Amino acid sequence: MLSRDDNELMCRVGAGTAMGTAMRRYWLPALLSSELPTPDCEPRRVQLLGESFVAFRDTDGRVGLLNEQCCHRGASLLLGRVENCGIRCIYHGWKFAVDGTVIETPNVNDPNFKKRFKAKSYPVREAGGFIWTYLGAAEQPPFPAWSWFDLPASNRLNAYAVVDCNYVQIMEGLFDSSHLSILHSRQIADSQGMELDFARITHHMQFDAAPRVEAEPTDFGFHYCAQRRIATDQGEQIEARVTAFVPPCFVSNPNKDLWFAVVPVSDTRTLFHHVWFHPESRFGEEPLRSEQLKLVGLDAPALDAHGMSLQTCDTHLRAGRANNFHQRREALRKGHFTGLHSFTQEDAAVAISAGLIRDRTTEMLSISDIAIGQLYRTLLSCAREAREGRDPIGLKADMRRIGGTHARIAPGLNWRTLVPAQGRPMDAGPQPSAAAR
Repeated sequence: MLSRDDNELMCRVGAGTAMGTAMRRYWLPALLSSELPTPDCEPRRVQLLGESFVAFRDTDGRVGLLNEQCCHRGASLLLGRVENCGIRCIYHGWKFAVDGTVIETPNVNDPNFKKRFKAKSYPVREAGGFIWTYLGAAEQPPFPAWSWFDLPASNRLNAYAVVDCNYVQIMEGLFDSSHLSILHSRQIADSQGMELDFARITHHMQFDAAPRVEAEPTDFGFHYCAQRRIATDQGEQIEARVTAFVPPCFVSNPNKDLWFAVVPVSDTRTLFHHVWFHPESRFGEEPLRSEQLKLVGLDAPALDAHGMSLQTCDTHLRAGRANNFHQRREALRKGHFTGLHSFTQEDAAVAISAGLIRDRTTEMLSISDIAIGQLYRTLLSCAREAREGRDPIGLKADMRRIGGTHARIAPGLNWRTLVPAQGRPMDAGPQPSAAAR
């Protein structure tokens, strides 16, 4: 369990908080490139870490991210006109370039007035289907070039859900292999007849809800391994699934074709980003695109119906106690284990039901939660380092060498051999095999 102070330190991400300062030291996904599809398209509101911004793509295709409120009199630039390589506030016509340069102030005759200041703007980069931004006051760290950035859009699928709870509650599920065999038991069983790699990779999870769990700090964050014993034609083997965590919110899944970013909109709302990628599988094209999204409940109809899209997250459809988190009790009576729609809705329901910010002062962690404890320690370390003015963990990590993986290994073989070049601590020393511990 955590103290109340540590829980607050880890969860609060607003301006001036320690974790908020840490989060702002990293490049973060602000929105999808597809959400600004063409030059001079409609501007988009972006909310990150308790702050509001406006994003727009100018006539030349460049993206700008500015504070939402116009620096003149505070009107929202979301109402602005995107035109002629800038965004124009409709209140007094002040017009700003993507870097905040003031292009026009039509209600001020002095031609030098606009040269005296700029609107607050933030660095942006486009990569991997995202528009990334850096919100920190300190010098920008290297841009995180994940290996899948090199793939064409046809081989990548970006999608996200809006989840109304603190970001840590969502991340906890990504380091908890045992819940896959229980909470998602029906979904995993139902997927086995599908022609998707997911079915083959997750088949063994149906039969073992208590994997052996280990976690190890690295120079970029930490590794977490879930190990299940399975019977094969070659005798008993270990199905080892290794997840990689890079602060502040990036997770490489063991499936080797899935990456997550758990990005706080505020202390109590999160964008849960998923990216599927593969050098051969065309996740970005039909029919694989729709099959993958529907399988996990990230298709537009499912997100809209469950209040998990930007269009419905502030409506009566938002999951909560009033609608029992969209659980269908009649489905339970007919044999469905959870009565919830799919993976995404199951994860969201249990996370949201714990409260907007979960109280961890009374939780009873078990041996299956070893990686959860490591997650807490890593996040708290990031917050404390940032509070002291030091670089938080993983800020300059080489993302191209980091990834999750899975494999069948012989009993007694050290799972660390699956990730030999991924940032093992220099002072860790020789590691005993799983069988020896």
